[in-house]
Order: sequence, then C-alpha cells, then structure tokens
Amino acid sequence: MTAYNRYHYQNESTPLVNPVTANSHQAACKYRLERVKQQLLKSNCSAILLYDPVNIRYATDSSNMQVWTLHNFARYSLVFAEGPVILWEFHNCEHLLDGNEQVDEIRTAINWSYFGAGNRIEEKARQWAGEITDLVRKYGGDNLRLAVDKAEFEGLELLQRQGLQLIEGHSLMEEARKIKSADEIQLMHWTIQVCEQGIQRMYDELRPGMTENELWAWLHFENIRNGGEWIETRLLASGPRTNPWMQESSDRIMQEGEIICFDTDLIGPYGYCADISRAWTVGHVPPTDEQRRLYSLAYEQVQTNMALLKAGLSYKEFSEQAWQIPDEFHHNRYCCVSHGIGLCDEYPAIAHQGSDWDSAGYEGVFEENMVVCVESYIGEAQGNEGIKLEQQVLITAKGVIELSCYPWQDDWLL
Repeated sequence: MTAYNRYHYQNESTPLVNPVTANSHQAACKYRLERVKQQLLKSNCSAILLYDPVNIRYATDSSNMQVWTLHNFARYSLVFAEGPVILWEFHNCEHLLDGNEQVDEIRTAINWSYFGAGNRIEEKARQWAGEITDLVRKYGGDNLRLAVDKAEFEGLELLQRQGLQLIEGHSLMEEARKIKSADEIQLMHWTIQVCEQGIQRMYDELRPGMTENELWAWLHFENIRNGGEWIETRLLASGPRTNPWMQESSDRIMQEGEIICFDTDLIGPYGYCADISRAWTVGHVPPTDEQRRLYSLAYEQVQTNMALLKAGLSYKEFSEQAWQIPDEFHHNRYCCVSHGIGLCDEYPAIAHQGSDWDSAGYEGVFEENMVVCVESYIGEAQGNEGIKLEQQVLITAKGVIELSCYPWQDDWLL
C-alpha cells in the first residue's frame, strides 16, 4: 500500500463563475410561490403552515440554519392562497430577509418545543395557536381549512380546538414542487455544474492511501466555496464497503484497484439538489473483469430506464417496462427505480416491479418538466464489491435530457 501524503500538491482549481442572473432567480421564486397558491386553491385550503425548511425555502426563498431547523422548530411560514406570505423568523434574524420579495410580513417565531420552552410548552403553544388562528380567520374569511406540512401534535390539537380544519399539507407541497420552470432548470444546471466540479476534484485527488472521508471532503469543499449549502448524506464507499450499498464514508484507507462509488446528494447554490453517482477504481487503474461486468450491468440499467422515460408514461408502466435485474443481484437492488428531485429528493419514488410494486407502488403519470434521477445498484448478496450509478434528467414530451454531463467509464463497458 502506498502511503498518502497529506501535504501533496493541491489542485489549483478556481471557483466557478455563476451564470444565473438576478432576473432568472427572481422569476423562479415567483413561479414557485404561484405553484403553492395554485395547489391551495385546488385543495380548497385558505393557507398552508410550513415547518419543513425545504418547503419554506420553496415558497419564500428564505434560508436560515436549514439543517438545524429540521429538528428545532424555530422557523415557520404561513402562505395564503389569496393573501400574504408571513414568515416567523428565528430571534434577531429579520435582516436575513432584506430584499426578499416573496415575504410580505416578518414576525418573531414562538418556539414551543421543549428545547425552546421547557416547562412553559403549554403556555407557548397556546400563544402560537392563537396567533395562527387569528391570521387564518383574518385572511381566510369563512374558509378555515389549513394545510400543514408538519408540526408537533400538541399544537395541531390546539388549532383544531380553535375551529381550524387541518389538512395534510406535505403532499400538497410535493405536487407544487413536481413541475419545474425553465428558470428553475437554469438554477439546477448551476448546482449540477458546481457538483461536477466537486466530482472532478475528487477524481483528481483520488489516490491509494487516503481515507474515504478525506476524498469525500473535496466534494464539500467545492460545493461550499461555490455558494452551495450542504450534503444530505455521506454515501461514499470503497472496496468491500461498496457491497452492500448505503454505507457512509469512513476513515477506511483505500487501496489501489478497489472500486470506489459515491452518491452526491448535494444541496448546492439556491438550495437545489444535484444527485449523481459514479464509480471509479482507486488509483484509476484498469478494472478487473468482474468490476467491468458489474459496471456494465449498472450502466445498462441506467441507460435502458432513461430511454423509457417520457411525458404521459404512467409510473406503473415505467416500473413494468424497466430493466430486469438479474436474479443474483435482486436481493441488493436499489430502493427504487427512479425518484423526483428539486430542492431535495422529491415525489415520486418509483418502486421496482413485482412484489416491490405490490407493497410500495402508487399511481401517477410522468409529466413534462419533471426532473428525476434514474438509479442503479449492482452487487451480489455476499459479493465482494458493487457498483452504484445514477443520472439526473429532465423529462420532455419526446424523452429525457440528461442534466449531468459528467463522463461515464465508457472504456469499462463490455
């Protein structure tokens, strides 16, 4: 094994130049808010209460401690179908909304979780519920149907006691987010460009003797310095840790000739997600015959299933027509054939045919301007290594446009 020199010459790549104009960004934000309002009207809801920071970002284009607020209920928003957008911001953070044209009113959030309220939960929750109810009655008129994406059950009970009819709102937001505008696609292209620079940096830095974590850190580095935000998982594995899949990066030292696979799950500039998987050998040495076989099958699965996608195809038809996974790889199959993507992994998640469809499949139809990721994992149960590949594509009337142009290992294909 060759020792990895942590002080080797570093790649002198420079930050990318952001091609997105302010007008395009603003147009995307206005489109997203309008999509939410359309879904509210379609569902006959006066408003939606948002706690999920991704949903808040979609509707208001505001971002503050996104990961922290996933588990600390310190920011929330109320979006009316025919009324204002109100955002409750964390303490002393109102300045973060300077110049934001999506939000009509900013208030200070009431945190009634145990972390924020301690033994005053009931008092703070009542204060919160009273404020929400008063606003729904003020701007919703006789329509007291309030959609909610997520909240603590104590607060939901209080809202119901005050006469509000609560509607499950997570699905409403997924439907709103499903169809992308041309401006959104432009923002997504920029995130993918940033992600691909991170992938290339990993490719350039990869050498025997470094740890998985050291390699994975380069993707974070390029994302952050180009205006990205965070990475949702740490799915990078090498050698025997590539089978089974879903093992996150570790301090394992990678050795020459081993397979290394990763899944970016990268939240980049403007909050959009780039979800791309590729596989290489450590040291970029020629693959073994078995590595070629695994890679060729995974590549075939992705390419076959991409070619099927088009507007008007039902989810069930896609599942039924999808590439048949050979029996020896079926046990370790990926969790879905494909899934939607936008600000993060989104609806739909398409189940594999057969028993997977029977237990987890659901109806729906692919539409123009949906963006989806096509997935593959090929690795035998109890096998030595596996291959994870994934491609992000835009659905059009005639098929798909691949949004990622990062190269495949074409010279590996059988």
